[in-house]
Parts: sequence; C-alpha cells; structure tokens
Amino acid sequence: MATIKVKQVRSAIGRTKTQKRTLEALGLKKLHQVVEHEATPSILGMIAAVSHLLEVQIIFKIILK
Repeated sequence: MATIKVKQVRSAIGRTKTQKRTLEALGLKKLHQVVEHEATPSILGMIAAVSHLLEVQIIFKIILK
C-alpha cells in the first residue's frame, strides 16, 4: 500500500469548523507541518475535503522477493 505525506501550506483561519476538524483529524496543527498516513479510503476522503489547504506527496513502496 502507498504512504502519503501531507503538508499544510495554507492557514485554517477563516475556514469552517468541519475543515478545521478535518485538519486536526489528519494530525495537522501548524503550517508547514508534515505527517504521513497510509492511503486508506477514509484518509483520501479527508485529504480531498481540504485539498486546497494541503500539499500531498504519494510514496509507493515496492517489495521485491
């Protein structure tokens, strides 16, 4: 599964309560803070809801046997 790095690049000031709570649920509290999450449908939905405030980077893990 892919890992996603999420960075908050725009302020939550003046945003709705739901958008602020979504940022908190993603673990983002400050500008330019970076967190990593697994690419689950719930995380992807939260990222889509506040995508205008975020910078997203997808990291694919390749496992060779």
